[in-house]
Amino acid sequence: MREDGKITVFLLDDHEVVRRGVHELLSVEEDIEVVGEAGTAADALARIPATRPDVAILDVRLPDGSGVEVCREVRSGDEHIKCLMLTSYADDEALFDAIMAGASGYVLKAIRGNELLGAVRDVAAGKSLLDPVATARVLERLREGKSGRGDDRLAGLTDQERKILDLIGEGLTNRVIGERLHRV
Repeated sequence: MREDGKITVFLLDDHEVVRRGVHELLSVEEDIEVVGEAGTAADALARIPATRPDVAILDVRLPDGSGVEVCREVRSGDEHIKCLMLTSYADDEALFDAIMAGASGYVLKAIRGNELLGAVRDVAAGKSLLDPVATARVLERLREGKSGRGDDRLAGLTDQERKILDLIGEGLTNRVIGERLHRV
């Protein structure tokens, strides 16, 4: 958050109408300021580090990549930037990828305006907006695999990474997960 208490937000969506609508929704709020926008992953990766937003709202599907890839790159460069994934699709695979990329939230574009505002504020405050039920379903599917053999992506995980996945599945924030892991 800036010194004046405003939450700074960057928008990434390849649909201009969606970007404008979200920008308009956020701009009328006294505690939120949109500091940048992009329509492609490449533009977002060039602009986000320069604007250093508190929250980056990222469309999952883009013509030149994905918001998940952008999230991973942004978070690896600056872990203080929170990523809120915004998508039209309820996709377990994309949710898993978003979790692994370090996203703080995952919401559908069917969300109401006041709910999106609340999501931005919650993510900026360090809360996780990964639905525990959906996250648990994804993690269970990965553990068991569709055929009951387990998912190959989990085979290479360390014990620590498995613990982290379980804690994410409980809906805990990064901060709480860190505290739990360092207590041991």
